[in-house]
Amino acid sequence: MSDPTPVFDDLREESEELDRLVAGLSPAQWALATPAPGWTVAHQIAHLAWTDHSALLAATDMDAFHTLVEKALAAPGSFVDDGAEEGAALPPDELLARWRDGRVALDKALRAAPRGGKLPWYGPPMSAASMATARLMETWAHGLDIADALGVVRPPTDRLRHVVWIGVRTRDFAFTIHGLPVPFEPFRIELTAPSGELWTYGPEDADQRVTGSAVDFCRLVTQRAHRSDLDLRAEGADADRWFDIAQVFAGPPGAGRGPKGESAKGEGAR
Repeated sequence: MSDPTPVFDDLREESEELDRLVAGLSPAQWALATPAPGWTVAHQIAHLAWTDHSALLAATDMDAFHTLVEKALAAPGSFVDDGAEEGAALPPDELLARWRDGRVALDKALRAAPRGGKLPWYGPPMSAASMATARLMETWAHGLDIADALGVVRPPTDRLRHVVWIGVRTRDFAFTIHGLPVPFEPFRIELTAPSGELWTYGPEDADQRVTGSAVDFCRLVTQRAHRSDLDLRAEGADADRWFDIAQVFAGPPGAGRGPKGESAKGEGAR
């Protein structure tokens, strides 16, 4: 069994980097609109804090987590927004403290989780390492929205290998939630990492191929950009279809974001 420590460490570093970006913001900057419809910078951090808390309960209090799942099932179209709204209403200092405290508690809980065990989630149960991977993916994706709102660029790092991994692993999920048959053939994926390293997945002789920038692949699968604005190439009908439906987050199909110059289209853009 592989050591999950690297992904725990990378999640902490990703969160700390985003923390440094928002720690000195003025109240007006916390209220800036982000590319997610109706969400400010405060909503983005509040969502991360809320989801971290959900993950903490999944790791430490199964009964309390199941109560959250019941609330989600009762209001599938609004429970994510409701959690963000509640946190965004807090004073920025209080919201930031809540997010920080939750991150520390979750880090301890994931590191203490039994190896080989599974944690419940809104989608399929997952290991502590997979939970950390999902949290890193969300932290990076929502960090992109915050950076866009602030007009800054966050230099990508090779921590994105975790986002790429979950993007590759959720290929079949994306087809399934759209009611499409899962491709029978494997895909070959070749992506250039921020460091210049080549990350590869799947057999070299596969007919269905995805090539290009690892950063842009991460933007695609987190629905942070439209395929037409990305340095990615699909070869084969199934690979091309995947570009239209790729989705790493649990829940119903997301609408994604339109090409540059168009506004975000809806829930999936969050």
